[in-house]
Amino acid sequence: MENAFLGKQPILDRNQKLIAYELLFRTAMDINQAEVSDGFHASANVVVNAYGYLGIQQVLGNLRGFINIDHGLLLDDVVLLLPSKHVVLELLETIPATPEVVQRCAELKRMGYNLALDDVTCIDDRTEALLPFANVIKVDVLALTDAEISQLIQKLKAWPVILLAEKVNSPERARICMDLGFEMFQGYFFAKPIIVSGSKIKSSRLFLLRLLSLVMHGAEIDEIERLFKHKPGLSYSLLRVVNSVAAALPHKIGSIRQALIVMGYRPLQRWIQLLLYAADPAGKLTNNNALMQTAAIRGRLMELIATIDRPHDKNYQDRAFMTGIMSLLDTLFSMDIQQIVNKLEMPDEVIRALLHREGRLGCKLRLIEAREKRDMKQVESIMTGLEFLDQTSLAKAELDALDWANHIH
Repeated sequence: MENAFLGKQPILDRNQKLIAYELLFRTAMDINQAEVSDGFHASANVVVNAYGYLGIQQVLGNLRGFINIDHGLLLDDVVLLLPSKHVVLELLETIPATPEVVQRCAELKRMGYNLALDDVTCIDDRTEALLPFANVIKVDVLALTDAEISQLIQKLKAWPVILLAEKVNSPERARICMDLGFEMFQGYFFAKPIIVSGSKIKSSRLFLLRLLSLVMHGAEIDEIERLFKHKPGLSYSLLRVVNSVAAALPHKIGSIRQALIVMGYRPLQRWIQLLLYAADPAGKLTNNNALMQTAAIRGRLMELIATIDRPHDKNYQDRAFMTGIMSLLDTLFSMDIQQIVNKLEMPDEVIRALLHREGRLGCKLRLIEAREKRDMKQVESIMTGLEFLDQTSLAKAELDALDWANHIH
């Protein structure tokens, strides 16, 4: 099992109250520094880990997150997957002020995004071209003398921007920045980055490319849903993303179909692209293939039994499928099932089935688990309460589920 890592460094106001985090690329719990060789790859990893694996509510709470954006990601539509209410797009100093970049910044500003200019040390032609679109200016105070900081601040005060002192590493520099009128502060003097981690399951690039092709060609939602159902880990990630981005929805998202409908084709395309960007070149499911297949069989079998139970209730069948594949995610993610349920905010019916094996879905899940253990006495006992299901129908459903799972590529 692989872990997802993310650094987050506190950003404070003048009263040293926590108001935001900068989200940082990290590769391990014990390496608290960036090891970035590709800015696009690093930023994609930050977004995928924050939204898909760790959950943005768990990472940020009610605060904003500053996310580094390189030239490629700024111009790519995947950046639009980020909800403007959650993030500040921190434009790296390597981004040139080309006409294309200026136009893109203007578009993002109109769409409600907050932009920050990173590592500013002077007002050159590039900075001056981007200043009209910036909400926050991050001044690299470590690279400047006290006099240079003062001169720069006097010039920047002509613009309606929030001034943030970054890389504040000493009490003396913190006091000077406070006296000069900075409104936000970040640096080792206040707090070092905190590293958070969570488990993740990789999806093969071949599968992601296949999925991306379907979405880009406007395939029917049924076809896309079928593909997702072959990947329990990716389904988990999709639900995390949708529930993070669409937290204000009146109803919980409890199935793949609902998540796909709520997300829409264009954002889904962006999410798959981000997963591809973030993927390790050698990313393949290896150690967990057998367990993944068992989870997929469970999901399909739950769905088939639910179809016999309620043939006209597609939503119920979807919930049954999700209950089946999620029943093994605690093992796949090396997490307590309660943690997974809390993160996904599933419908009560699914929660009761997963936590306590209660309700009609819980009864179906207990039946499948008893069959897996070849506990025929328990199987017979459970089936006495399932008047719609007989041994012949169950055996046929098992064969259909196994055949379906064997066609997973």
